[in-house]
Amino acid sequence: MSFSSPFPEVDIPTASVYDYLFSGFSGAKDADLDRVALVDSATGRQTTYREMIARINTFAGALAARGLGVGDVVGLLAPNSSAFAVAFHGILRAGATATTINALFTAKDIAKQLTDSRAVMLITVAALAPQAAEAAKLVGLPDDNLVVLDGPGRAADGHPNAAELLEAKAPAPEVTFAPSSHLAALPYSSGTTGNPKGVMLTHRNLVANVAQIRPLHGMVPDDVVLAVLPFFHIYGMTVLLNAALHARARLVIMPSFDLGQFLGNIAEHRCTIAFIAPPVAVALAKHPLVDEHDLSSLKVVMSGAAPLDADLGRAVAERLDCRVVQGYGMSELSPVSHITPFDAGKHDMKIDAPLSSVGWTVSNAVSKIVDPDTGEDITPPEEGLSRTGELWFKGPNVMAGYLNNDEATRSTIDDDGWLHTGDLAQVDAHGCVYIVDRLKELIKYKGYQVPPAELEAVLLSHPGIADAAVIGVPNEEGEEVPKAYVVKQSGAELTEAEVIEFVAGQVAPYKKVRQVQFIDAVPKSASGKILRKDLKNA
Repeated sequence: MSFSSPFPEVDIPTASVYDYLFSGFSGAKDADLDRVALVDSATGRQTTYREMIARINTFAGALAARGLGVGDVVGLLAPNSSAFAVAFHGILRAGATATTINALFTAKDIAKQLTDSRAVMLITVAALAPQAAEAAKLVGLPDDNLVVLDGPGRAADGHPNAAELLEAKAPAPEVTFAPSSHLAALPYSSGTTGNPKGVMLTHRNLVANVAQIRPLHGMVPDDVVLAVLPFFHIYGMTVLLNAALHARARLVIMPSFDLGQFLGNIAEHRCTIAFIAPPVAVALAKHPLVDEHDLSSLKVVMSGAAPLDADLGRAVAERLDCRVVQGYGMSELSPVSHITPFDAGKHDMKIDAPLSSVGWTVSNAVSKIVDPDTGEDITPPEEGLSRTGELWFKGPNVMAGYLNNDEATRSTIDDDGWLHTGDLAQVDAHGCVYIVDRLKELIKYKGYQVPPAELEAVLLSHPGIADAAVIGVPNEEGEEVPKAYVVKQSGAELTEAEVIEFVAGQVAPYKKVRQVQFIDAVPKSASGKILRKDLKNA
């Protein structure tokens, strides 16, 4: 039996992301235009809404002048910055599709995404230019199609920079497309299993998800939002960047996480809202640095990207004297499907959502929990918690599918439009959802997805390794980390440190194997499938 969102329906306009976020300005006299939209915390540089929108339009004009528009994919490889925000929305404003790339990727990872997405341009920053240039060379992108936003310019290294793109001040193009089908963003996700796949998110998907979450956030123009979660990740892209801009709030942007800077920015800029992942919650609950900063401006901390332990959440709330809530989603859902409102549910639901839950189904959507063994719907209880089953979801924020992968799409979205999340969940009598475990085999390390199959392929390329399997295990702090179970080749001399170093040399830092255990054989089923549950007892 399905259960619908308990929140009021919201209007989802038929509009592009740009029009939805920025057409609400009434004109040059709109006071919100002169509000500060973006603050680069590293430099203190501030950008008003007026300046940001002008730069977005000029950036879009520059891309159009180079022949880019509807049907083209542009790669964006950069850490958080005001330049990222302008480039991302400039790509969408030009009618092109942005494939955002993890800033921690190796050249090989970048090249793989550029190839699969068929990107015709790559935009990056000087700090990431070496791996970007190597990737561009691997896929055959000409130097002129690798833009280094803060680079020395075309004359110096062959790559145009932002100033050169914008100097012509070309007007933003007039573009026409159907928001319901035209792709705005193409992030990559491993989905329920396997290697990364392009998640096709339309303009309607992104507009819908902002519309679904905005009333529940209750964000207002006077809010100051700390933006440390990466914009290249769908969590940062929708929940931070797009939702905050739609609210006309101020974003204090951090290019990467550093606890001292995180706390210092909250104190200096009087941040009212912080979006985090659970590893940050551990530091906020335990680190002595917290006591050295005035964090009294903070009203709400929202956790996502991985389940937050209720006791940890309560410890953060008590220490910071603010509300802590969490939500749930995935790239394939744009990403938010379940949310605890910033008031914990008091206004709409007349109760506080338990901190151990991810809240309620977002507006204009419906969920159900299905027994993975029988396929039968699990009925929400009249009291207490339901039985555990797989969480399914249906709504306007469900992706259009996986790029060029109909098989993976069909295995994730059924004929009735239900997206099968691969996560095991329960629901209580109030409709709050609780994430229990995962059917899928992905490891979530600090909020990043780590597919075991990818690490296993790397391990098996080592001449001294006969077989290998990878699962997620808790470390001493209770955080999930990748652990490799390795079968040595006969006569091979191999240490744990050597295995860790070998994998680290071939993958992004967050994908590294953190623990190694040598075993005699990898447990497998008759069909050859790795029995990962058996590994936990190995």
